[in-house]
Amino acid sequence: MLQLSRSAARALHLAALGLLTPPSAPAAPEDVMTAIRRMGVLQIDTISVVARSPYLVLWSRLGPYDPRWLEDALAQGHLFEYWAHAACFIPIEDYPYFRRMMVDRLRGWWNVDDWLEEHRDAAEAVLGRIRQEGPLRSADFEAANRPEGGWWNWKEEKLVLERLHTAGELMIARRQGFQRVYDLRERVLPDWRDEHTPSLDETLRAFALKSVQALGVARSRWVPDYYRLKKNGMQAVLEAAAQDGLLLPVAVEGWDDVCWVHASHQERLQQAAAGQLVPTHTALLSPFDPLVWDRSRAQEFFGFDYTIECYLPAPQRRYGYFSLPILDCGELIGRLDAKLHRKERILEIRSFFLEEGVQMDEARAARLARSLRSCAAWRSADRVQPCEQVPAVLAAALSVENFDN
Repeated sequence: MLQLSRSAARALHLAALGLLTPPSAPAAPEDVMTAIRRMGVLQIDTISVVARSPYLVLWSRLGPYDPRWLEDALAQGHLFEYWAHAACFIPIEDYPYFRRMMVDRLRGWWNVDDWLEEHRDAAEAVLGRIRQEGPLRSADFEAANRPEGGWWNWKEEKLVLERLHTAGELMIARRQGFQRVYDLRERVLPDWRDEHTPSLDETLRAFALKSVQALGVARSRWVPDYYRLKKNGMQAVLEAAAQDGLLLPVAVEGWDDVCWVHASHQERLQQAAAGQLVPTHTALLSPFDPLVWDRSRAQEFFGFDYTIECYLPAPQRRYGYFSLPILDCGELIGRLDAKLHRKERILEIRSFFLEEGVQMDEARAARLARSLRSCAAWRSADRVQPCEQVPAVLAAALSVENFDN
């Protein structure tokens, strides 16, 4: 069994997720799909303090790019939306496995069948309009019955749309102003036949393999969380895949359990073991980036204790509403809370925290300043405005003229 140091395992992890080195060339539209296929899924979140999460996750890997490329990939049928780790954009070639999830109601926390039966008239009315009029947004339906108050006070028609989507009867044909546009499955995928749906066992194996491939190197207990699968039986799935040569067992320094590497990463695994994978990338990360969305994995791999605080009342926040982890050359060195002021064209750093023991020298400050300025320019901001917590050496680097450079 190959032995990996912790730093080599981290390098393999970063390489698999597309965060080992900076992009080697300006981004092109096809790079969006390459990045999503590498990660397996791209989590969706609508909070837009700096940029909506899926756009920011792609920027962390691609550098400046046109966010419309993501929307184009969905509209062109290269992606679809469904529940994976959470609500996600997913490569269309993985649809058969998610169809099994739909058919078997593996995402059944809404009791979809019972709910739709109780609201049969509303469901038929919604489906009837989409059949007759074509793809529609929630906004195209008048609110016949909207509950008062609460965060999720969706009107009945929105609830119907979401449950029909979970059941697999509707798909997201495209996004319009980031609003979902719903259409019938048979119109979005006219060639699909349910006899092509793989078995549940095939599906679970595929998700396990995809999880390990995305993670680069994975402890067994990390695997179920990637696609939010049940933990029971996952160890047997991994061991069977290893016996079939699809996974490689490795040992990682300091961990007493067997870890797994996808067979497609064999060459990269050898490079990691030889110390040839060197992290050189510096980037801000979305709170929903796959590098950090599993908080226990981030703690075990990087010693980074991270919690998103936007759902907490303001007095309970320590780091800020939407603090972004800072990746620098293979380490998670801290976090900052940022806000884009669109009219003023300013990216404001509202709070800044380095991890214990991390030093902000001139080289690190220059790397982070370049990343912050790149993010600001991508969001059409003219400058980065630091707060008092930003170290002086970083504030100085941010104040250098020739912003676009």
